[in-house]
Amino acid sequence: MTSPLVRARELHRTLAPWVLLPLLVTMTSGVTYRLARDWFGCTRDQVHWLMMLHEGEWLGETLEPLVVLLNALGLLWMLITGAMILMDRWRRKVS
Repeated sequence: MTSPLVRARELHRTLAPWVLLPLLVTMTSGVTYRLARDWFGCTRDQVHWLMMLHEGEWLGETLEPLVVLLNALGLLWMLITGAMILMDRWRRKVS
């Protein structure tokens, strides 16, 4: 029987590639939108496509909330399991 930490580490490694791409798209489109508006003086209409990409609007009304929820849950999972792995490494160094 594997320990919960080992199982969490395996799931972290398995899910990371699937969570990475949606989070990168969300982060990149959000930052690009904000910088384009603030630094480069683009209008809302000029960069609305970035906000549509950022929010998942292009998936339609049914899937948009699901993608937002999965993005949030994926990020929380990676943060929690990553913190568990990091704390375990620190604990092993101290011991």
